[in-house]
Amino acid sequence: MPMESVVMELEGTLLKNPDPYSYFMLVAFEGSGLIRFTTLMMAWPVIRFLHKLNMRDAGLKLAIFISVAGLRQSEIESVGRAVLPKFYMDDIDIRAWRMFSCYEKRVVVTTSPRLMVERFVRDHLGAVEVIGSELQVNRFGFATGLIMEDMCFLRNRVKGYIKDEKPAVGSSRSMLIISDFLSICKEQHQLPFITNQNCHIKQENLPHPVIFHDGRLVKRPTASVALLIFLWLPLGIILAVVRIIICITLAWRSVHPCIMYRIIGGKLVVKGPTPPPPSISNNGVLFVCTHRTLLDAVFLSVVLGRKVPTVSYSLSRLSEILSPIQTLRLTRRREVDAEIIQSKLKEGDLVVCPEGTTCREPFLLRFSALFAELTDQIVPVAMDCKVGFFHATTARGWKALDFIFFFMNPRPVYEVTFLNKLPTDETCSSGKSPHEVANNVQSMLAATLGFQSTNLTRKDKYRLLAGNDGTFSNKGK
Repeated sequence: MPMESVVMELEGTLLKNPDPYSYFMLVAFEGSGLIRFTTLMMAWPVIRFLHKLNMRDAGLKLAIFISVAGLRQSEIESVGRAVLPKFYMDDIDIRAWRMFSCYEKRVVVTTSPRLMVERFVRDHLGAVEVIGSELQVNRFGFATGLIMEDMCFLRNRVKGYIKDEKPAVGSSRSMLIISDFLSICKEQHQLPFITNQNCHIKQENLPHPVIFHDGRLVKRPTASVALLIFLWLPLGIILAVVRIIICITLAWRSVHPCIMYRIIGGKLVVKGPTPPPPSISNNGVLFVCTHRTLLDAVFLSVVLGRKVPTVSYSLSRLSEILSPIQTLRLTRRREVDAEIIQSKLKEGDLVVCPEGTTCREPFLLRFSALFAELTDQIVPVAMDCKVGFFHATTARGWKALDFIFFFMNPRPVYEVTFLNKLPTDETCSSGKSPHEVANNVQSMLAATLGFQSTNLTRKDKYRLLAGNDGTFSNKGK
Protein backbone atom coordinates (compact mmCIF):
# COMPACT_ATOMS: atom_id res chain seq x y z
CA MET A 1 0.00 0.00 0.00
CA PRO A 2 1.56 3.34 -1.04
CA MET A 3 2.33 5.95 1.61
CA GLU A 4 -0.17 8.79 1.83
CA SER A 5 1.32 12.11 0.86
CA VAL A 6 0.74 15.73 1.83
CA VAL A 7 1.63 18.79 -0.24
CA MET A 8 1.89 22.12 1.57
CA GLU A 9 3.02 25.54 0.59
CA LEU A 10 5.80 26.94 2.75
CA GLU A 11 5.03 30.66 2.74
CA GLY A 12 1.76 31.46 4.47
CA THR A 13 0.91 27.86 5.38
CA LEU A 14 3.78 26.07 7.10
CA LEU A 15 5.14 29.55 7.84
CA LYS A 16 2.83 32.17 9.32
CA ASN A 17 4.23 34.92 7.12
CA PRO A 18 3.18 34.66 3.45
CA ASP A 19 5.81 37.18 2.30
CA PRO A 20 9.35 35.80 1.76
CA TYR A 21 10.87 39.31 1.50
CA SER A 22 12.55 39.20 4.93
CA TYR A 23 14.32 35.93 4.04
CA PHE A 24 15.72 37.50 0.87
CA MET A 25 16.98 40.32 3.11
CA LEU A 26 18.81 37.73 5.21
CA VAL A 27 20.42 36.23 2.09
CA ALA A 28 21.43 39.73 0.97
CA PHE A 29 22.99 40.67 4.32
CA GLU A 30 24.63 37.38 5.29
CA GLY A 31 25.65 36.38 1.78
CA SER A 32 26.94 39.70 0.51
CA GLY A 33 26.86 42.54 3.01
CA LEU A 34 25.42 45.94 3.78
CA ILE A 35 25.38 47.33 0.21
CA ARG A 36 23.14 44.56 -1.16
CA PHE A 37 21.07 44.66 2.03
CA THR A 38 20.50 48.40 1.56
CA THR A 39 19.68 47.98 -2.14
CA LEU A 40 17.01 45.39 -1.43
CA MET A 41 15.61 47.51 1.40
CA MET A 42 15.28 50.49 -0.95
CA ALA A 43 13.55 48.28 -3.52
CA TRP A 44 10.84 47.31 -1.04
CA PRO A 45 8.36 50.07 -2.10
CA VAL A 46 8.68 48.93 -5.74
CA ILE A 47 8.10 45.29 -4.75
CA ARG A 48 5.03 46.24 -2.71
CA PHE A 49 3.72 48.37 -5.57
CA LEU A 50 4.02 45.42 -7.96
CA HIS A 51 2.08 43.29 -5.46
CA LYS A 52 -0.67 45.91 -5.34
CA LEU A 53 -0.87 45.77 -9.14
CA ASN A 54 -1.39 42.00 -8.88
CA MET A 55 2.09 41.44 -10.32
CA ARG A 56 3.40 39.30 -7.47
CA ASP A 57 5.45 37.19 -9.87
CA ALA A 58 7.37 40.27 -11.05
CA GLY A 59 7.88 41.52 -7.50
CA LEU A 60 9.19 38.12 -6.42
CA LYS A 61 11.61 37.94 -9.36
CA LEU A 62 12.92 41.42 -8.54
CA ALA A 63 13.54 40.45 -4.91
CA ILE A 64 15.30 37.24 -5.97
CA PHE A 65 17.47 39.09 -8.50
CA ILE A 66 18.66 41.73 -6.04
CA SER A 67 19.33 39.25 -3.24
CA VAL A 68 21.35 36.62 -5.18
CA ALA A 69 22.67 38.07 -8.46
CA GLY A 70 26.44 37.64 -8.51
CA LEU A 71 26.59 35.42 -5.40
CA ARG A 72 28.26 32.04 -5.57
CA GLN A 73 25.88 29.11 -5.48
CA SER A 74 27.88 27.72 -2.54
CA GLU A 75 27.35 30.95 -0.58
CA ILE A 76 23.57 30.83 -1.09
CA GLU A 77 23.58 27.20 0.04
CA SER A 78 25.66 28.18 3.08
CA VAL A 79 23.16 30.86 4.14
CA GLY A 80 20.29 28.43 3.57
CA ARG A 81 22.01 25.87 5.75
CA ALA A 82 23.51 27.97 8.58
CA VAL A 83 21.36 31.12 8.85
CA LEU A 84 17.81 30.71 7.51
CA PRO A 85 16.62 27.60 9.45
CA LYS A 86 16.54 29.50 12.76
CA PHE A 87 14.29 32.22 11.29
CA TYR A 88 12.08 29.73 9.47
CA MET A 89 11.65 27.77 12.70
CA ASP A 90 10.61 30.88 14.62
CA ASP A 91 7.90 31.50 11.99
CA ILE A 92 6.43 27.97 11.95
CA ASP A 93 2.64 27.66 12.19
CA ILE A 94 2.39 24.80 14.68
CA ARG A 95 -1.13 23.81 13.55
CA ALA A 96 0.00 23.40 9.95
CA TRP A 97 3.13 21.53 11.06
CA ARG A 98 1.11 19.02 13.09
CA MET A 99 -1.08 18.32 10.09
CA PHE A 100 2.01 18.07 7.88
CA SER A 101 3.73 15.66 10.28
CA CYS A 102 0.84 13.18 10.18
CA TYR A 103 1.86 11.97 6.72
CA GLU A 104 4.91 9.92 5.82
CA LYS A 105 5.44 11.40 2.37
CA ARG A 106 5.77 15.17 2.81
CA VAL A 107 6.18 17.58 -0.09
CA VAL A 108 6.83 21.31 0.29
CA VAL A 109 6.05 23.82 -2.45
CA THR A 110 7.68 27.24 -2.21
CA THR A 111 7.95 30.45 -4.18
CA SER A 112 11.51 30.92 -2.88
CA PRO A 113 14.55 29.42 -4.61
CA ARG A 114 14.93 25.79 -3.59
CA LEU A 115 18.52 26.43 -2.41
CA MET A 116 17.23 28.72 0.34
CA VAL A 117 14.67 26.39 1.94
CA GLU A 118 15.78 22.84 1.18
CA ARG A 119 18.03 22.27 4.20
CA PHE A 120 15.38 23.49 6.63
CA VAL A 121 12.38 21.57 5.32
CA ARG A 122 14.31 18.32 4.86
CA ASP A 123 16.24 18.30 8.13
CA HIS A 124 13.74 19.93 10.48
CA LEU A 125 10.32 19.21 8.92
CA GLY A 126 11.10 15.81 7.43
CA ALA A 127 10.10 16.69 3.85
CA VAL A 128 11.03 14.16 1.16
CA GLU A 129 10.77 16.65 -1.69
CA VAL A 130 11.10 20.41 -2.10
CA ILE A 131 9.56 21.99 -5.18
CA GLY A 132 10.62 25.59 -5.68
CA SER A 133 12.13 27.89 -8.24
CA GLU A 134 15.54 26.93 -9.60
CA LEU A 135 18.19 29.62 -9.89
CA GLN A 136 20.21 30.02 -13.05
CA VAL A 137 23.91 29.51 -12.29
CA ASN A 138 26.68 30.25 -14.79
CA ARG A 139 29.59 27.93 -15.49
CA PHE A 140 31.71 29.73 -12.88
CA GLY A 141 29.25 28.89 -10.10
CA PHE A 142 27.70 32.37 -9.76
CA ALA A 143 23.93 32.96 -9.66
CA THR A 144 22.65 35.22 -12.44
CA GLY A 145 19.68 36.31 -10.32
CA LEU A 146 17.23 34.80 -12.83
CA ILE A 147 15.07 31.73 -12.34
CA MET A 148 14.72 28.92 -14.86
CA GLU A 149 10.93 28.90 -15.12
CA ASP A 150 7.85 30.89 -14.19
CA MET A 151 5.93 30.07 -11.02
CA CYS A 152 2.98 28.76 -13.01
CA PHE A 153 5.04 25.67 -13.91
CA LEU A 154 5.30 24.59 -10.27
CA ARG A 155 1.91 22.87 -10.43
CA ASN A 156 3.15 20.68 -13.25
CA ARG A 157 6.26 19.83 -11.24
CA VAL A 158 4.12 18.78 -8.27
CA LYS A 159 2.00 16.65 -10.56
CA GLY A 160 5.10 15.17 -12.18
CA TYR A 161 6.55 14.22 -8.81
CA ILE A 162 3.35 12.64 -7.50
CA LYS A 163 2.62 11.03 -10.92
CA ASP A 164 -0.63 9.06 -10.88
CA GLU A 165 -1.04 9.06 -7.11
CA LYS A 166 -3.07 12.02 -5.90
CA PRO A 167 -1.83 13.60 -2.67
CA ALA A 168 -4.14 12.91 0.28
CA VAL A 169 -4.01 16.53 1.44
CA GLY A 170 -2.95 19.82 -0.11
CA SER A 171 -2.82 23.16 1.69
CA SER A 172 -2.10 26.66 0.45
CA ARG A 173 -3.20 30.27 0.62
CA SER A 174 -5.69 30.97 -2.17
CA MET A 175 -4.23 34.36 -3.05
CA LEU A 176 -0.74 33.10 -3.88
CA ILE A 177 0.37 32.31 -7.40
CA ILE A 178 1.18 28.64 -6.84
CA SER A 179 -2.05 27.66 -5.10
CA ASP A 180 -3.43 25.94 -8.23
CA PHE A 181 -1.59 22.73 -7.26
CA LEU A 182 -4.50 22.12 -4.87
CA SER A 183 -6.61 20.91 -7.78
CA ILE A 184 -4.62 17.66 -7.97
CA CYS A 185 -5.09 16.85 -4.24
CA LYS A 186 -7.88 14.64 -2.85
CA GLU A 187 -8.47 16.93 0.12
CA GLN A 188 -7.83 20.65 -0.06
CA HIS A 189 -7.24 23.14 2.73
CA GLN A 190 -6.99 26.89 2.58
CA LEU A 191 -6.58 29.27 5.48
CA PRO A 192 -8.06 29.59 8.04
CA PHE A 193 -6.43 26.23 8.65
CA ILE A 194 -8.81 23.33 9.29
CA THR A 195 -7.44 20.27 11.02
CA ASN A 196 -8.00 16.97 9.27
CA GLN A 197 -10.14 14.87 11.61
CA ASN A 198 -8.51 11.67 10.33
CA CYS A 199 -5.11 12.89 11.54
CA HIS A 200 -4.32 11.95 15.12
CA ILE A 201 -2.18 14.80 16.36
CA LYS A 202 0.11 14.49 19.36
CA GLN A 203 0.65 17.73 21.25
CA GLU A 204 4.32 16.92 21.82
CA ASN A 205 4.89 16.44 18.08
CA LEU A 206 7.34 19.25 17.29
CA PRO A 207 9.85 19.89 14.51
CA HIS A 208 13.49 18.97 15.09
CA PRO A 209 14.95 21.96 16.95
CA VAL A 210 17.57 24.28 15.50
CA ILE A 211 20.55 23.98 17.86
CA PHE A 212 23.30 25.48 15.71
CA HIS A 213 22.90 28.56 13.54
CA ASP A 214 25.05 31.40 12.33
CA GLY A 215 24.79 34.97 11.05
CA ARG A 216 24.92 38.37 12.70
CA LEU A 217 21.26 39.42 12.75
CA VAL A 218 19.09 38.54 15.74
CA LYS A 219 15.74 39.69 14.36
CA ARG A 220 14.20 38.70 11.04
CA PRO A 221 14.68 41.80 8.83
CA THR A 222 11.20 42.77 7.75
CA ALA A 223 11.06 46.12 5.95
CA SER A 224 10.61 48.08 9.20
CA VAL A 225 13.26 46.10 11.13
CA ALA A 226 15.72 46.43 8.22
CA LEU A 227 15.24 50.20 8.17
CA LEU A 228 15.75 50.36 11.94
CA ILE A 229 18.99 48.33 11.70
CA PHE A 230 20.24 50.50 8.84
CA LEU A 231 19.59 53.71 10.79
CA TRP A 232 21.13 52.27 13.96
CA LEU A 233 24.41 51.08 12.40
CA PRO A 234 26.32 54.43 12.39
CA LEU A 235 25.22 55.21 15.95
CA GLY A 236 25.92 51.62 16.99
CA ILE A 237 29.52 51.75 15.76
CA ILE A 238 30.20 54.99 17.64
CA LEU A 239 28.47 53.61 20.74
CA ALA A 240 30.54 50.41 20.60
CA VAL A 241 33.82 52.35 20.52
CA VAL A 242 32.77 54.56 23.44
CA ARG A 243 31.59 51.56 25.47
CA ILE A 244 34.83 49.65 24.90
CA ILE A 245 36.93 52.66 25.99
CA ILE A 246 34.82 53.15 29.14
CA CYS A 247 34.97 49.46 30.03
CA ILE A 248 38.74 49.31 29.63
CA THR A 249 39.13 52.49 31.71
CA LEU A 250 36.75 51.64 34.57
CA ALA A 251 36.65 47.83 34.64
CA TRP A 252 39.08 47.25 37.51
CA ARG A 253 38.71 50.54 39.36
CA SER A 254 36.49 51.28 42.34
CA VAL A 255 33.33 51.53 40.22
CA HIS A 256 30.93 48.66 40.93
CA PRO A 257 30.65 46.48 37.79
CA CYS A 258 26.83 46.68 37.67
CA ILE A 259 26.97 50.48 37.89
CA MET A 260 29.72 50.64 35.27
CA TYR A 261 27.70 48.50 32.89
CA ARG A 262 24.63 50.65 33.49
CA ILE A 263 26.67 53.73 32.59
CA ILE A 264 27.32 52.32 29.11
CA GLY A 265 23.64 51.49 28.60
CA GLY A 266 23.71 47.77 29.34
CA LYS A 267 22.61 45.54 32.19
CA LEU A 268 24.77 43.20 34.25
CA VAL A 269 23.02 40.67 36.48
CA VAL A 270 25.08 38.84 39.12
CA LYS A 271 23.64 35.96 41.14
CA GLY A 272 25.01 33.48 43.64
CA PRO A 273 27.94 33.62 46.10
CA THR A 274 30.95 35.45 44.65
CA PRO A 275 34.13 33.43 45.43
CA PRO A 276 36.95 35.20 47.35
CA PRO A 277 40.42 35.77 45.83
CA PRO A 278 42.77 32.76 45.95
CA SER A 279 44.99 32.36 49.00
CA ILE A 280 48.75 32.15 48.70
CA SER A 281 48.92 28.66 50.21
CA ASN A 282 46.47 26.98 47.82
CA ASN A 283 46.19 26.55 44.09
CA GLY A 284 43.68 28.69 42.29
CA VAL A 285 40.02 27.92 41.59
CA LEU A 286 38.97 26.68 38.18
CA PHE A 287 35.86 28.58 37.04
CA VAL A 288 33.94 26.26 34.70
CA CYS A 289 31.63 28.40 32.54
CA THR A 290 29.00 27.94 29.90
CA HIS A 291 30.13 29.48 26.62
CA ARG A 292 27.83 32.10 25.07
CA THR A 293 30.24 34.69 23.62
CA LEU A 294 33.98 35.38 23.55
CA LEU A 295 33.38 37.91 26.36
CA ASP A 296 32.38 35.31 28.98
CA ALA A 297 35.76 35.32 30.74
CA VAL A 298 36.01 39.13 30.54
CA PHE A 299 32.66 39.66 32.26
CA LEU A 300 33.51 37.06 34.86
CA SER A 301 36.74 38.93 35.62
CA VAL A 302 34.89 42.25 35.84
CA VAL A 303 32.41 40.78 38.33
CA LEU A 304 35.23 39.28 40.41
CA GLY A 305 37.10 42.58 40.35
CA ARG A 306 40.38 40.99 39.25
CA LYS A 307 41.90 39.85 35.99
CA VAL A 308 41.44 36.10 35.77
CA PRO A 309 43.21 34.48 32.78
CA THR A 310 41.37 32.14 30.48
CA VAL A 311 42.18 29.44 27.95
CA SER A 312 40.80 29.28 24.42
CA TYR A 313 41.04 27.00 21.41
CA SER A 314 40.53 29.74 18.84
CA LEU A 315 40.66 33.52 19.11
CA SER A 316 41.36 36.16 16.50
CA ARG A 317 44.63 38.05 16.83
CA LEU A 318 42.77 41.39 17.19
CA SER A 319 40.57 40.05 19.99
CA GLU A 320 43.65 38.67 21.72
CA ILE A 321 45.42 42.05 21.51
CA LEU A 322 42.40 44.00 22.79
CA SER A 323 41.48 41.52 25.53
CA PRO A 324 41.92 43.08 28.99
CA ILE A 325 42.72 39.65 30.46
CA GLN A 326 45.40 37.11 29.60
CA THR A 327 44.29 34.52 27.05
CA LEU A 328 46.21 31.27 26.70
CA ARG A 329 45.92 29.28 23.50
CA LEU A 330 45.25 25.55 23.81
CA THR A 331 46.69 23.14 21.25
CA ARG A 332 44.03 20.35 21.21
CA ARG A 333 46.81 17.98 22.30
CA ARG A 334 45.57 16.62 25.59
CA GLU A 335 48.90 16.30 27.40
CA VAL A 336 50.10 19.75 26.36
CA ASP A 337 46.78 21.42 27.25
CA ALA A 338 46.72 19.68 30.65
CA GLU A 339 50.17 21.05 31.41
CA ILE A 340 49.14 24.59 30.39
CA ILE A 341 46.07 24.53 32.65
CA GLN A 342 47.86 22.98 35.63
CA SER A 343 50.75 25.43 35.50
CA LYS A 344 48.34 28.37 35.40
CA LEU A 345 46.29 27.03 38.32
CA LYS A 346 49.43 27.00 40.44
CA GLU A 347 49.63 30.77 39.90
CA GLY A 348 45.97 31.49 40.70
CA ASP A 349 42.43 31.29 39.37
CA LEU A 350 41.61 30.29 35.79
CA VAL A 351 38.52 30.38 33.56
CA VAL A 352 37.67 27.52 31.20
CA CYS A 353 34.68 26.86 28.90
CA PRO A 354 34.58 23.06 28.43
CA GLU A 355 32.09 23.24 25.54
CA GLY A 356 34.94 24.44 23.32
CA THR A 357 32.66 26.65 21.22
CA THR A 358 29.67 28.94 21.66
CA CYS A 359 26.03 27.93 21.30
CA ARG A 360 23.31 30.58 20.92
CA GLU A 361 20.28 28.41 21.59
CA PRO A 362 19.18 27.12 25.05
CA PHE A 363 21.35 24.01 24.80
CA LEU A 364 24.67 23.06 26.37
CA LEU A 365 27.20 21.13 24.32
CA ARG A 366 29.07 18.18 25.76
CA PHE A 367 31.67 19.23 28.32
CA SER A 368 35.25 18.11 27.78
CA ALA A 369 36.34 16.08 30.83
CA LEU A 370 39.89 17.45 30.86
CA PHE A 371 39.18 20.09 33.51
CA ALA A 372 37.88 17.46 35.95
CA GLU A 373 41.16 15.54 35.77
CA LEU A 374 43.31 18.51 36.78
CA THR A 375 41.77 19.91 39.97
CA ASP A 376 39.08 19.41 42.59
CA GLN A 377 38.78 23.20 43.16
CA ILE A 378 35.89 23.71 40.74
CA VAL A 379 33.30 26.52 40.76
CA PRO A 380 30.58 26.18 38.07
CA VAL A 381 29.43 29.51 36.58
CA ALA A 382 26.31 29.87 34.44
CA MET A 383 26.88 32.58 31.82
CA ASP A 384 24.13 33.90 29.56
CA CYS A 385 23.60 37.01 27.45
CA LYS A 386 20.78 38.74 25.61
CA VAL A 387 21.22 40.99 22.60
CA GLY A 388 18.82 43.01 20.47
CA PHE A 389 20.19 43.46 16.94
CA PHE A 390 23.48 41.61 16.47
CA HIS A 391 24.96 38.31 17.58
CA ALA A 392 28.39 38.57 19.18
CA THR A 393 29.73 35.31 17.73
CA THR A 394 29.98 33.96 14.20
CA ALA A 395 31.42 30.91 12.48
CA ARG A 396 31.26 32.31 8.94
CA GLY A 397 32.13 35.99 9.35
CA TRP A 398 35.03 38.01 10.76
CA LYS A 399 35.57 36.77 14.33
CA ALA A 400 37.71 39.83 15.02
CA LEU A 401 34.53 41.96 15.02
CA ASP A 402 32.66 39.80 17.55
CA PHE A 403 33.19 42.09 20.55
CA ILE A 404 32.35 45.17 18.48
CA PHE A 405 29.02 43.70 17.34
CA PHE A 406 28.18 42.82 20.95
CA PHE A 407 28.63 46.41 22.10
CA MET A 408 26.72 47.72 19.06
CA ASN A 409 23.49 46.34 20.53
CA PRO A 410 21.21 48.99 22.06
CA ARG A 411 20.98 47.31 25.49
CA PRO A 412 23.20 44.22 25.84
CA VAL A 413 22.47 42.12 28.92
CA TYR A 414 24.90 39.72 30.60
CA GLU A 415 23.97 37.33 33.39
CA VAL A 416 26.60 35.73 35.64
CA THR A 417 25.38 33.10 38.12
CA PHE A 418 27.90 31.56 40.53
CA LEU A 419 27.09 28.10 41.82
CA ASN A 420 28.55 26.69 45.01
CA LYS A 421 32.02 25.22 44.84
CA LEU A 422 31.86 21.55 43.90
CA PRO A 423 32.05 19.33 47.03
CA THR A 424 35.04 16.99 47.22
CA ASP A 425 32.79 13.92 46.99
CA GLU A 426 31.61 15.14 43.57
CA THR A 427 35.12 15.46 42.14
CA CYS A 428 37.67 12.94 40.89
CA SER A 429 39.28 12.99 44.35
CA SER A 430 36.42 10.82 45.61
CA GLY A 431 36.91 8.24 42.88
CA LYS A 432 34.46 9.57 40.32
CA SER A 433 35.53 9.41 36.68
CA PRO A 434 36.30 12.67 34.85
CA HIS A 435 33.33 12.09 32.55
CA GLU A 436 30.97 11.70 35.50
CA VAL A 437 32.21 14.97 36.99
CA ALA A 438 31.95 16.80 33.65
CA ASN A 439 28.44 15.48 33.00
CA ASN A 440 27.36 16.45 36.51
CA VAL A 441 28.66 20.02 36.11
CA GLN A 442 26.98 20.27 32.71
CA SER A 443 23.65 19.12 34.20
CA MET A 444 23.92 21.60 37.09
CA LEU A 445 24.57 24.52 34.76
CA ALA A 446 21.82 23.45 32.35
CA ALA A 447 19.31 23.27 35.22
CA THR A 448 20.37 26.73 36.45
CA LEU A 449 19.85 28.31 33.04
CA GLY A 450 16.81 26.23 32.05
CA PHE A 451 18.77 24.81 29.10
CA GLN A 452 18.91 21.28 27.70
CA SER A 453 22.09 19.19 27.92
CA THR A 454 23.28 17.49 24.74
CA ASN A 455 26.08 15.20 23.62
CA LEU A 456 26.84 17.45 20.66
CA THR A 457 30.40 18.73 20.36
CA ARG A 458 32.34 21.49 18.66
CA LYS A 459 32.99 19.16 15.72
CA ASP A 460 29.26 18.52 15.37
CA LYS A 461 28.59 22.26 15.25
CA TYR A 462 31.04 23.00 12.48
CA ARG A 463 30.15 19.86 10.56
CA LEU A 464 26.47 20.81 10.60
CA LEU A 465 27.10 24.46 9.69
CA ALA A 466 29.51 23.43 6.94
CA GLY A 467 27.05 20.87 5.55
CA ASN A 468 29.39 17.89 5.77
CA ASP A 469 26.67 15.60 7.06
CA GLY A 470 23.48 14.55 5.35
CA THR A 471 20.81 15.12 7.97
CA PHE A 472 20.12 16.76 11.27
CA SER A 473 20.62 14.50 14.27
CA ASN A 474 19.59 15.49 17.79
CA LYS A 475 21.94 13.83 20.25
CA GLY A 476 20.27 15.29 23.31
CA LYS A 477 20.52 13.35 26.53
